[in-house]
Formats: sequence, structure tokens, C-alpha cells
Amino acid sequence: MKLTRPHQPLRNSSFNSKHRPLCTCKSFISDNDEEKETQFIDTLKKIVRGNQSWKLALNDAVLSTPLKSHHIEKVLIQTLDDCRLALRFFNFLGLHKNFNHSTASFCILIHGLVQSNLFWPASSLLQTLLLPGLNPKAVFDAFLDCYEKCRFSSSLGFDLLINSYVQNKRVSDAVFIFRLMKKNNLFPEVRTLNGVLNALVKIRQFGLVLELFDEIVIVGILPDIYMHTAVMRSLCELKDFVRAKEMICYMDSAGCDLNVVMYNILIHGLCKSQRAFEAVEVKNSLTERGLTADVVTYCTLVLGLCKVQEFEVGVGLMNEMIELGFAPSEAAVSGLVEGLRRKGKIEDAFNLVNKVGRVGVVPNLFVYNALINSLCKDRRFNEAEFLFNKMGPKGLSPNDVTYSILIDSLCRRGEMDIAVCFLRKMADQGINATIYPYNSLISGHCKLGNLSAAESFFDEMIDKGLTPTVITYTSLISGYCNVGELCKAFRLYHEMTGKGIAPNTYTFTALISGLCQANIMAKAIELFDEMVAHNVMPNEVTYNVMIEGHCREGNMVKAFELLGEMPGKGLLADSYTYRALITGLCSAGRVSEAKEFVDGLHREHHKLNEMCYSALLHGYCKDGRLNDALGACREMVERGVDMDLVCYAVLIDGSLKQSDTRRYFRLLKEMHDQGLRPDNVIYTSMIDAKSKAGNLRGAFRLWDVMVGEGCVPNVVTYTALVNGLCRAGCMDKAELLCKEMLASSSLPNQITYGRFLDHLTKEGNMEKAVQLHNAMLEGLLANTVTYNILIHGFCKMGKFQEATELLCGMMDNGVLPDCITYSTLIYEYCRRGSLHEALKLWDSMLNQGLKPDTIAYNFLIYGCCIRGELAKAFELRDDMIRRGMKPNKFTHNALNHATCLK
Repeated sequence: MKLTRPHQPLRNSSFNSKHRPLCTCKSFISDNDEEKETQFIDTLKKIVRGNQSWKLALNDAVLSTPLKSHHIEKVLIQTLDDCRLALRFFNFLGLHKNFNHSTASFCILIHGLVQSNLFWPASSLLQTLLLPGLNPKAVFDAFLDCYEKCRFSSSLGFDLLINSYVQNKRVSDAVFIFRLMKKNNLFPEVRTLNGVLNALVKIRQFGLVLELFDEIVIVGILPDIYMHTAVMRSLCELKDFVRAKEMICYMDSAGCDLNVVMYNILIHGLCKSQRAFEAVEVKNSLTERGLTADVVTYCTLVLGLCKVQEFEVGVGLMNEMIELGFAPSEAAVSGLVEGLRRKGKIEDAFNLVNKVGRVGVVPNLFVYNALINSLCKDRRFNEAEFLFNKMGPKGLSPNDVTYSILIDSLCRRGEMDIAVCFLRKMADQGINATIYPYNSLISGHCKLGNLSAAESFFDEMIDKGLTPTVITYTSLISGYCNVGELCKAFRLYHEMTGKGIAPNTYTFTALISGLCQANIMAKAIELFDEMVAHNVMPNEVTYNVMIEGHCREGNMVKAFELLGEMPGKGLLADSYTYRALITGLCSAGRVSEAKEFVDGLHREHHKLNEMCYSALLHGYCKDGRLNDALGACREMVERGVDMDLVCYAVLIDGSLKQSDTRRYFRLLKEMHDQGLRPDNVIYTSMIDAKSKAGNLRGAFRLWDVMVGEGCVPNVVTYTALVNGLCRAGCMDKAELLCKEMLASSSLPNQITYGRFLDHLTKEGNMEKAVQLHNAMLEGLLANTVTYNILIHGFCKMGKFQEATELLCGMMDNGVLPDCITYSTLIYEYCRRGSLHEALKLWDSMLNQGLKPDTIAYNFLIYGCCIRGELAKAFELRDDMIRRGMKPNKFTHNALNHATCLK
């Protein structure tokens, strides 16, 4: 048989090869040269077996015949009794003579080395042979030809060929060689076949494993436990559990030495297919077969049960294995703890960690961090700290994630000092802080209004080379907006965008909220549009803030337009949205429309909460419609919403304002019957009602009851009593109460001092009023309202010069005048006949972006009328109507009177 082989270069560390033709052991030579060939080969054999130098001998002129492959093949065959010598000669020719050996030479030597148990050099030689990428069929044919002609007694050379293909991840070629061997009645060893089957399992050729196994059994090869294991894995991966169980039964009946490993494979397969309870049944059947479940069995089952969310059963198995003395694997413990945690069973997860810790098993750091995080979110801070403190002794080092979780938790509950201690501890342990703990600290301080501390941590973060993120900037922006520092907020916003950090939904929402709270709706609308233009999608909170802003401004049309936009954006309105709209309608005096809106929401099955209904109740009570409010309460309860303290507070306040004592006591009793006790809001309402009615004795009696029930009076409560005392002319007692207030934790605010200021101006005691106001300026308590009280007082006393000077003074002190400020002075100018000055002040008000109200229009229309400027008066009337305000009786009377005079 003639072997052919493509001419490809072959390189090896032991010899250099050139193009090497496939040759056979027998060459076609003439009869005349046969004797010379025989003599030449004998000479070569003597040189190989002799003691002289091969290099010198092969250079001798006697060896004039060029070396050919068939010469070497015959020498190798005749030297197989000393395979090491044959190998040395083979390598010598390649290294020193650049001889290109034939495939046959390789095969002869490989077979010979294997037969002499020299597997390592045979394997190395085989790797060299296969290196150029010979066709497996050609290699097999060469191996078979040499095997048959040289009559080797062992076929292990073929096993070596199969193993070589397996090692080189050419498993399909290994299968091909096996099938060629089978055709030629040659059979590899069982361990060789095991290698092939396991290699097929690794590359997930499960169908081929089963096919090959059937071929092995058919030819009479007796499979061992390892071969059955590979087949079992394949059946389980193919989810053919019927055949998998049949195989176990077959092995048992055939007397095979079954062990727990085979059952573990079946259990693993069932668990992987989410058939954990069947797997548990297999485990329970082990005792009947005289086998005992091992740690792998239990850990596999625990992980399988976790996969099907059966954590309680998993805990039971974990307890069982611990009682048997098995130490569960980290993966099993981690999987079970994480599963319990995700299911909200934090208590069980925490207890499991403690239990397995006693046998020396600790979940991995990821699970530990996740459990600490869950405990923190569940407000179980002591347990979280306990786990943290146990990490070190158990050989588990907290990392930056662990510290970040704890610092964030502390910041969220306002424990900033402890959070800072953890940050310093983190540094002491050599753990580099990331941006996350700093973001938490900055956010925590901002929420508490401690912006100086937030700025300090921001600077520290920059000094450490950490780059602020959008979260960092958004926290600070939100903090500034919450305290009305819009300039600083926008400066940070521009700094952030200047650095290429894109603002997100929360950034825009914080800025829009700040603008809405400051009643700068034009800028809020502009920013909302800019947000959409930047492809940053508003969320429910953004829409709620905008809707509330429009409602606060009284622009209910725009507010409801935004409500209509939300479904198209995939956003759902919630109780916060509805409450803002209900409040807006009620504030605009459209309580009946608010009620219709609430009824419509109920018909559409939207869920409303107590806050929505309390807004409606407040609207009714503000309009003096207490009976309607009580009717709305009955509907609210019928719709499944329980009355809370806020609802009762609104109703009690409404009944007090209407002096409906009977209703007031009935509401108090009803509240007590439901287990609710008045809070400081309700007590303050009652005290305020008594004070305004001049019943100061009753007000102080309620004060005593309030304190006796553990309700702490706040600044509003004190202000209500101060107001009552001032109205009664008891200024000394009012001042004493203020001193008592200063001694408590409730400091007087603008409203408290405003009561004093108002009373002093009404009494005409402007000197003392100015002194008090100057003190308020020093304490940063003066505001637009207090300035308006003073301006009104000076105007009332005819001291108009002092009043106009106050307008300049308030601007110098950073206090912005409002519509009332300008209206008061405009009226005074008009009354004095200074229409020109009144119009200048009017223009100044409009330039400041203030919208005049009906009273302001009426004052200026009145001034125009008395000066005979009817055209201007009617022009103002028309402008008033364009702005959505209706002229009232005062407007018509002024215009009619002036027209008649004309």
C-alpha cells in the first residue's frame, strides 16, 4: 500500500525538517540493485549500533549512496529491539543531516516506543507528526500499515493517537479514529474511551456521547463506572431523566459498583432542571441502596431548592447536613442566604449566617454585603453592625462596598457623625474611599440643610482625586434649592455641564422644584422644555412638581394639561399629583369642581389617600361649607379611606372657625373613639380659636391639657397665644411668653414677631415698631410681610416719606417687595393725587415680574378716575380682564362715578 502525504514543513526542537514525502517500508527498486541496498542498510545498521561517531561515519565516502526514507524505515524496524537507540538515530538525522523523515518512519518509531512503554517520547513524536495538520484518515492508514507490516503486538499506539487528538481538543477526530479502529477489529482501552466521552461532555456533544456509548457496548467492550458517569451526565444535560434512572437500575442489576457520585450527577441534573423535589426523593432513596448522601449531595440540593425559591426546605436540609457533621460549601450558604434575603426573610438569613458561622463557614463577601445592605434597608441597624463586626474574626475583610453600604445607611437616617467615623476608619484600614461614600455624606448633609458640611466633603473628595458624578452635583443642587439658594444651585449646574457631565432627570427635577417653590414659573417652564430638548425624560416627580407649581400660581388649565400629557409619556399620576390638583382647585375657590374631580377619579378606580381628601376637606372648610366637608368625609370612609389626624384637624379647625361647638366636641369624641389623640396641630387650632375669641383663660387651660398629654407646643402654638395677648392689649404678658419661648426649643419666627409688629403699628407706636423690626433684621427674621406691616403703619399715620424710604430699605436688605407692598404705596400716591408717581411705581412693579391683583388694579383705576384720566382707567380695566381677573363692584363704581362726572 502506498501512503501519500502533502508536502508540508515540519519543525521540532530535536531536528530540522524539510518537505517529507509519505513512504512505505517497502520501496520499488530493481533486482540488480537489491543486493547493494541490502549491503547499504546493513552498513547503516552497523553504524547505528557501533561505537564510532555517527557524524564521521555518515560523511565517509563509502556511503556514497544518498540516504532515502525507505533506508531509514528499514533501519528503524531492525533497531526496534532498542527503541531508545532508534529514537536517537531518528533525531540525529533530523538535527545534523536535515533529513526529512517519512510518515512511516514516525509511525514505526511511535509504535515501537509505545510497545516499550516509552509513552512520553512517543507522545512528543506524535505531536510533531500531527503538527502540520495531516488528515486523520491518512495518519490512521499510516499507523495501520506499519502496525500490520511490522506485526506489533500492542495496539496502544492507536490509543496514543486518540489521546493526542483529545488533548489537542480535536475530539471529533478522536471519535473518527475510534470508528476506523473498530472497522479493523482494533479496540482502544476503556480509559482511552473514557477520555473521549468526557471530552465530548465538556464540549456539550451529549448526543454523540450516547451514540458512541451504544457503539462501545455493541462491540463487546465492558463499560466501567467512569464511562457510565459520562453517559449519566449527558442524559441529565439532555433532560432525559427516564433513561438516566433506567441506567442506574441497569447498573445495579448488572452488579456494577454504584457509588454516591452517580446519584449526585442525577440529583444535579434534576436540580438544574428545577425538579428539586424529585432530587430530594433520589437523595432519600440512597439509604435503601446502602449509600449515604455526602456533602456534595446536600449542597447540590440546597442550591437546587434555591433555584425554585424553596428556601425554607433548603434551610431544613442545611440544618440536617450540619447535624451530620458536614460543613456546607460557601456557594450553598451564599445561595441560601441571598435567596432568603431577596424574599424578604431577613431574620432567617441573619440566623442562618450565625448558625453556619459556628461551624466555620462564612458566606462570600458579596452575599455578606448584600445581607448588611438589606438589614440596613429594613432598619435593623444593630444586626447589620453585628455582622460587620463579625467579619474580621471570621477572616472576611470588609471592602469599600461594605463601608459604602454602612455609611449610606447612616447618612439616610441622619447619623452623620457616625458615618464620618466610618469614613475615617475606612482610611485607617488602608481602603481607598470611592465616590459612593462621599456621595452619601454630601446627600445626607444636604437633606439636613447642613450645606457647609456638604461643601466641605465635596472639596475633600476633589482633593483626593475623585471625580464628582451627576449624583454628587444633583445632591448639592437639590440642597441649595431646598434652602432657596437658587443662584448657587444654577452655578453648580453650569459647572457640571461645563465639565461634560450630563444632567439627569433628578438634576432637572431638583432645579424645577426650586424654581416652583420660589414662584418663578416662567423659568421652571423654560427648564422643563430644555430638559425635554436634551432627551432627558421627565418622570412622575417632575410632572408632580410642575403641576403643583402651576396650581400654586392658580394656572389650573396648564396643570390639567400636564396631567393629560402623563399617560402619553408612559407615566402614571399618583395621589401626590391628585392632591396638588385638588388643593389648586380649592385655593382658586373652585371647591365644587374639586369634588367633581375626586368623584371622577373614584369612578375611574384611581386610589386616593387621606392627603387627597384632607385637601378637599380644607377647601370646604375654607369656604365655610362644613356640612359639605362632613359629607365628603362619609364618602371617603365608604370608599375605604380611613380618617386620620390631619382630616380631623381640618374638620375641627373648620368647626372652630364657625363657632360650631357641638360639632367640635362631637369630632373630638369620634376621634378619641377611634384611638386617635389630638396632636399639637389640633391643640394649636383650639388654642388659636380661643385666643381669637378673647377667651384667653380657656386658651391657657387647653395649653395645660396639651402639655399634660405630652404634646410639645411649637412656634405656631406660642404665636397663637401671643396674638391673643396682643389683641387683648396684654403686651407685657405677650413679651413674657416670648421669653419663655426663647428658653424652650421653639424660637420665635417672623409670624410671632409680626404679631407684635402689627399690634404696635395699629396702636401707632411706630418708634417701638421700628426698633422691633431692626432687631428682626439683625436676626434675619425680617421679611416682606413685616416690611408691609411697617409701610402700612406709616401710611396710616400719614408718614408717607418714611413709608417710601422703607421700600428702598427692604431692597437694600435683600427683601423683595410684593404686590401688597406696591399696592399700599400706589393707593397712598393716588389718594394724595400723585398719579404720575403711582404709575411709575406700577411700572416698577411690572418690571420686577410681579403680577398685580384685583386690589392693585382697583387702586390705580381709582387714582386715574379722581384725576380725570378715564382713558387710562378703562385701559387698566381691559388689561385686568386680559390677565384673567374680573372687575368687581369697586371697579365698576369708580368707573361709573368718573363717567358721570365727565
